[in-house]
Amino acid sequence: MKQATRWLKKKFIGIVSGSKADQATGSCAIPTPISIPRDEHNISRANISRNAVKVLYRLNSAGYQAYLVGGGVRDLLLGREPKDFDVATDASPEQVKSVFSNCRLIGRRFRLAHVHFGREIIEVATFRSNQESDQRGDRQLENGRILRDNVYGTLEEDAQRRDFTINALYYGVEDFSVIDYAGGIDDLKNGVIRLLGDPESRYREDPVRLLRAVRFAAKLGFVIEPATESPMRQLAALLQDVPAARLFEEVLKLFLAGAALETFEKLRHYDLFAQLFPATEEALTHEDHEFPITFVNRGLRNTDQRIQDNKPVTPAFLFAVLLWEPVRLRSDTLQASGTHPYEALQIAASEVLSEQAATVSIPKRFSYPMRDIWQLQSRFRQHNGKRPQRLQGHPRFRAAYDFLLLRAESGEVDQAEADWWTRFLERQPKGEQQQEEGQERQGRRRRRRRRKPKQPAATDE
Repeated sequence: MKQATRWLKKKFIGIVSGSKADQATGSCAIPTPISIPRDEHNISRANISRNAVKVLYRLNSAGYQAYLVGGGVRDLLLGREPKDFDVATDASPEQVKSVFSNCRLIGRRFRLAHVHFGREIIEVATFRSNQESDQRGDRQLENGRILRDNVYGTLEEDAQRRDFTINALYYGVEDFSVIDYAGGIDDLKNGVIRLLGDPESRYREDPVRLLRAVRFAAKLGFVIEPATESPMRQLAALLQDVPAARLFEEVLKLFLAGAALETFEKLRHYDLFAQLFPATEEALTHEDHEFPITFVNRGLRNTDQRIQDNKPVTPAFLFAVLLWEPVRLRSDTLQASGTHPYEALQIAASEVLSEQAATVSIPKRFSYPMRDIWQLQSRFRQHNGKRPQRLQGHPRFRAAYDFLLLRAESGEVDQAEADWWTRFLERQPKGEQQQEEGQERQGRRRRRRRRKPKQPAATDE
């Protein structure tokens, strides 16, 4: 990463994209594009998905323009491994489908073409226009927010419709050059997150850009430039108008990118976390036994470490961490009024999950395991007889045990309890552990067989 940054500074130190006045004010004027030839950038086809390259070549052969765009180009220039590869083209979604038999058209808000290669999907988007509407499509806005945007245009117009300058970079396989319409190379060099156009208008068009600004800043270690940063707190409440199902997907992107703790701190700094998890934010404003609540911080730090170590992190465990504090505090209140501890935790979990669904909707395939992780915490106090062995055989035992370790680390439970279970597991014969793991896998297979097939839902974008 540092080497790639030094390369960018050395190679493009003389490039100035647009006037300083335009950059300072967030002007939407698109400067004359800069074309960076193959021998002056570090992108190689060897580092691009073969399927993405195949899509680019086939669209070009069919007579269409096609470019790799967005995060894939950005990450390649920074020496990172892209998570996925997106393509922009002047072909309409229907024309893309006519070129690829393995293509499926999706979305209503943004019409997209998904080209399937086994498990890999190459997303192909038609160039967007900045015109209100014409014979090529339609755009619908409400109070400045884009409800539908299927007006197609040119490459130049598409660059203007991108959100951040560092995502408005295009790579083509015709001459292997990188085209920069918005000063993205300059902002990559300086480590800056900058919105294209007037920041307030762009946030109102799509409030999720507030979250994307934070995610890119945390993930890349960049700073948000002043004009882009200025309205973020003021406009945080716009997230209330975003569908809860879409925010679920955005939360996964925020916290499963390897920078969960820094993302969490930035979200709270801009008052965005309270829009996503209001009950958790309320819980974190108080102290527990005169000490700040640190459980969420430690849980997110653990998440980052597991991702760094290439260990799995399930959304169920992540959301169990994010919502545990309001569940625990509400359960304590119910117990203080005489409710049985087990029943109190059940009631608290149901209430918190019900309220949470209004902001970030958590699918049942994750909310049910979350409940198991929470409910099993009380069983860790049972050390007598065969109870520890029976608990160890529970399908959610490992996740619940990791959760217990976090609680002990944050001082919520006695460290001696967590140590007892650690010693217990160390004493278990290896063959017995493998047998239990096999039983857990069999349980997962049985649950999948019992699960009814779901009808595919129409996507928002």
